[in-house]
Amino acid sequence: MNRRESLSSMLAVTGTGLLSPESLKAKASPFIYSLNMSTLKGHKLGFRKELEVAAKAGYGSVEIWINTLQDYLKTGGTLSDAKKIITDLGLKVEDAIGFATWIVDDEAARSKALEQLKMEMEQLAAISCPRVAAPPMGATTGASLDLAKVAERYRTILELGEKTGVVPHLELWGFSKNLSRVGEILYVAVESGHPSARVLMDVYHLHKGGSGMEAVKDVGKPLIEIFHMNDYPKTPPRETITDADRVYAGDGVAPLKDLLKSLKNPEKPVILSFEVFNQGYYAQDPLVVAKTGLTKMKQVAEGI
Repeated sequence: MNRRESLSSMLAVTGTGLLSPESLKAKASPFIYSLNMSTLKGHKLGFRKELEVAAKAGYGSVEIWINTLQDYLKTGGTLSDAKKIITDLGLKVEDAIGFATWIVDDEAARSKALEQLKMEMEQLAAISCPRVAAPPMGATTGASLDLAKVAERYRTILELGEKTGVVPHLELWGFSKNLSRVGEILYVAVESGHPSARVLMDVYHLHKGGSGMEAVKDVGKPLIEIFHMNDYPKTPPRETITDADRVYAGDGVAPLKDLLKSLKNPEKPVILSFEVFNQGYYAQDPLVVAKTGLTKMKQVAEGI
């Protein structure tokens, strides 16, 4: 095809000629779809097979669990092997789920957690994972923590992220004594005073903690890069609902359309990562579960 034929073809396709950068931006999807490996956790597939299922299901992005990666390393795999598997499957690891107790008041425990987190961040950097979840692990029960001190501790791990190239995202846990409300994670993120501060929210946890989906409107768009996508049924009630009650997007009663409108960022796509711990899904074929999760997320996001 010569240049004249090529131009004629392009004019025919677009109707008006070359697409402008603005129109290309308008046509781009506002969301990137990812699979959180909690969704396959009960299938006990292991690191490689989980990734293979995600790729076969049509995902381009995933969230891994650090302990699954480390189990792979303990059985003879290497970080370079892991990276090759990810690359060969055409996947991008967007985030990793870890449970270092960086937030606790106990100084000795916190010191060990920082060593743990540094090691985990270095492993994640080696497989080109740019983010790690930072939930309130170790502070889900007991006394309420001083949020000003939590902000200082969050800044400490953000500074660790500067050294490793892996940014910790402050995670909301709705069942937790600490960081269960949107106002709490916003306070900690802002008061950390660090430009890399980011927050990680979840449909279920917003419901469980009582903040609700409307609270997402109060979170500045630069703070949200990735969001855990799921849904919750009408029963059991919020007070007794658990992680295991999460369902596919659109199969529950959460106002997901309105939520996605709040999440949509004209500057960059937001990563929607499907995360459930559903025992019924664990009993099904993992590929079917992964495919269904992707299809239902896209259906909910259609037209947003």
